[in-house]
Amino acid sequence: MVDFNSICPLEWRYGSREMREIFSVENLVKKYLLVEKVLIVGLIKAGLVPENCIEIYEKCTSNITAKEIYTKEMELGHDIAALTYILGEKCGECGRYAHLGATSYDIVDTAWTLVISEALTIVKRKLTQVIQRLIELSREYKDIVMVGRTHGQHAVPITVGFKFANYVYELSRSYERLCELTNRVVRVKMSGAVGTMAGWLGKGLQVEETVSKILNITPHEISTQVAPRDGFAELISSLAILASQLDRFALEIRELSRTEIGEMYESELRVGSSTMPHKRNPIIAERISGLAKVARSLVITALENIPLMHERDLTNSSSERILIPHAFLLVDQILEDMLKLLSVLRIDIEAIERNLNLTRGTIMSEAIMIKLVQKGLARHEAHKLLMEIVRSLKPGESFAEALLRNEVVSRLLSPEEIIEILNPRNYLGNYSELIDRALKYAEKTLSKC
Repeated sequence: MVDFNSICPLEWRYGSREMREIFSVENLVKKYLLVEKVLIVGLIKAGLVPENCIEIYEKCTSNITAKEIYTKEMELGHDIAALTYILGEKCGECGRYAHLGATSYDIVDTAWTLVISEALTIVKRKLTQVIQRLIELSREYKDIVMVGRTHGQHAVPITVGFKFANYVYELSRSYERLCELTNRVVRVKMSGAVGTMAGWLGKGLQVEETVSKILNITPHEISTQVAPRDGFAELISSLAILASQLDRFALEIRELSRTEIGEMYESELRVGSSTMPHKRNPIIAERISGLAKVARSLVITALENIPLMHERDLTNSSSERILIPHAFLLVDQILEDMLKLLSVLRIDIEAIERNLNLTRGTIMSEAIMIKLVQKGLARHEAHKLLMEIVRSLKPGESFAEALLRNEVVSRLLSPEEIIEILNPRNYLGNYSELIDRALKYAEKTLSKC
């Protein structure tokens, strides 16, 4: 049921249901309870708690709700303290051992680890789908020649497949980044009040080892009262980089769908404007760009959380409750939109061909320059000559015609050579091998994790 009274649009408008459920209060509380239960097992294995407490904790943690904990928090002013009080009351004779030797962020950071691991699985799955679709498009349009653009101006020819292959490569690097950061971010933090494990009377490493084995997650090598926040900063930064890469693709579609360009556009039937019936707005692409702005803004908060006083202060806690869920929900929506955009994306071959010829051949000036150098002209002289020729084009005159009426060019190049050089399909370099190399890199990267 959608709550249209919710202030935050991430609660109902953006982000998939599966991602919202991961960051729901109930799921986070389940993770808190799981960590407390696993901690008890660690304490039992270390000989600090009676063995019968395993069975008791299995039962007493199964019916604790988020509502109970946060109602108790209103009384105590501390959510994890509220949780431990409730455990103490509900777990009978074993309640006295609840949270023994642990600090709040042993529970919170390890719970975040479990939640982040689930969320990264979703992000990587959707990113894989995006990359695979772009691979398909790159292969399908590998040899379709289009104009390359730099500074918003016509440059030299590329192919549509080459354009898509560049995004395949960039997004594969993001996938690789997410795989690599997992080892630094998804780690157990179980080390007590300031990280020394003092509350476990010399058996802290044993407690930690048991918790890590049960959760199947490597522990941090050392920590203060909290896990090092550089990990979260790396995570949020990597998500923002991914959002920005998808923003770059969205911006490309927005630009290419301009009325005067029209090479690619969103084909989904929808109202383009409330007042102008003819409009075909790139709404999906624009939403990607809009949400990416917010994703990038979260990086500052993540970086600000690295410098904490001494063994910790509380300045990270409040911001991370907002920061981590919002970063994932934003990227999740951006990925959902990217998949939708790719499903409705249309490529207009006629418009591509029309725009390729728009400059009447001048985009091939570099090719002519290189040929003139091969014929004996100095490169800087050829460059200067061609600039003069391009600027002297008469209305309606083609570049070929202007070249043929130039004395220097006509002396060095025959009409047949000029026609051959001015064919965009003859000036694509190693585009085919470069596309293949990028796609192979992507396929190898996607098999990593």
